[in-house]
Amino acid sequence: QLQLVNSGGGLVQPGGSLRLSCEASGFSLNYYAVAWFRQAPGKEREGILSLSSAGITTDYADSVKGRFTSSRDNAKNMVYLQMNSLKPEDTATYYCAAGHYPSLLQGRYDLWGQGTLVIVSS
Repeated sequence: QLQLVNSGGGLVQPGGSLRLSCEASGFSLNYYAVAWFRQAPGKEREGILSLSSAGITTDYADSVKGRFTSSRDNAKNMVYLQMNSLKPEDTATYYCAAGHYPSLLQGRYDLWGQGTLVIVSS
């Protein structure tokens, strides 16, 4: 069964950092582009960062540029989202998604993680 599993969410104070994980099972994530999306309460899901199969970040949302980065660990079949300088407006459920081409468009992705909740609050 092809599956992506998100983990690493939690409660963090403003200005803090958190690292989210996206683990693939049933297939090799190494050959796929990965993107991170988030959905804040009452808002639509938005793409925030896309990563090529080679590990190159191809697109960022302005709201996270300079604060969020993503990396791949091919040996572990995982992708990470490092989030620094977190703000209350970063509060959302975060999802990873795998597809053939990097993009921030949701329709380009066939396989999605279940999401992990990040709350930024003091």
